[in-house]
Amino acid sequence: MTNVYILSPVEFTKYTMLDPKFPLTYISNKKQIFWLLHSTGWVTLALIYLFLYYRNILSEPVRVAAVLITYVVGFGITLLLRIFYRRIHDQSVSVLKLTLVIIGSSLVTAQLWFWVDFLVSIPLVGLEELSRQLPLQYYLSISLSRSFPMAIWSILYFMIKLWMDWNIQREQVARANALAQAAQLQMLRYQLNPHFLFNALNSIRALIEEDKNNAKDMITELSEFLRYSLISKNYADVPLKQEMEAVRHYFAIEKKRYEEKLEVSFEIEPLAEEFPVLSFLLHPLVENAVKYGMQTSTMPLRIIISAQVRDEQLDLRVLNSGRWIKADHKANMNNSTGTGLENIRQRLANAFPGHHNFTVVSENGLVGIRIVIRRRYVSNEVANIPGTDRR
Repeated sequence: MTNVYILSPVEFTKYTMLDPKFPLTYISNKKQIFWLLHSTGWVTLALIYLFLYYRNILSEPVRVAAVLITYVVGFGITLLLRIFYRRIHDQSVSVLKLTLVIIGSSLVTAQLWFWVDFLVSIPLVGLEELSRQLPLQYYLSISLSRSFPMAIWSILYFMIKLWMDWNIQREQVARANALAQAAQLQMLRYQLNPHFLFNALNSIRALIEEDKNNAKDMITELSEFLRYSLISKNYADVPLKQEMEAVRHYFAIEKKRYEEKLEVSFEIEPLAEEFPVLSFLLHPLVENAVKYGMQTSTMPLRIIISAQVRDEQLDLRVLNSGRWIKADHKANMNNSTGTGLENIRQRLANAFPGHHNFTVVSENGLVGIRIVIRRRYVSNEVANIPGTDRR
């Protein structure tokens, strides 16, 4: 079975676009592609001509060598032509001008090919034999026939060059988008951490005057949560199990504050525990469940967090007793920053575009949020990136 894992936008940026070796690797691949196509093309052309048009000389090694030298010369001349074309390519030229350049270059290099081949072949074939090619009609015929391979080579060169440039531009656009997306995710993280800290400190402040020992325990739980924040800050996503540990620290704080007024239950399937989710995905949801549930529910407030995997989809729910409060009413309440759920929507949209659902649900007397995340697969080669074995 092929091993797969989810690659988040931030990780994609980190392991490809932001890799300092990435541009050099791409350039190196361009050179390899050129030499592969260039060599293959000339070898193929030489073999075609040798076996189709010069079969009668296959038993004469000297003449076969002369034919092969002809295409070796052509191979070298197109390398010189490549230097000229690279300068043309760096300039902005019209299609008409480029067409005229290709025609003119093909005719000129065909003459050069003829005369260089003529001089190089003298030691093998002899001047007397080669001098038979000098009559004008034969010379023009050979020169014209050799202009066609040069023209075809030129057209293919520019077509492949344009195709590769288009790919480079596409990669540059993807790199820019990935950088912008990473910056946006980081900005949302900066918004999210203060939002949680704001609510947690309010809870601790409310308890200090009532029970100093429990307040100390709450500070310990908060420090454990902050430790999780520091450990996971370099990852766009973490296994759900790690996220649940941080959620339990949060509820440990709230349980000391509300005691019997708060009942929390977890229904997490083992398979779901290893499913990657965005770090700090659950905290705004559980904060809202406690905060607004306390205002709308009969006591004790019941909160259920469930997660299951079906058909490569994570179905995650955070439900609480009470009633749902609309966003405009939340914004008018004291101590509400109004950023929690909006952060989740934006982060899911950035990380799983078209591969997630975020809905408000009401079931069995409970209200809350349901999030469905569909796995996104990457190739096995990417799965071998160092540091991704956590999946």
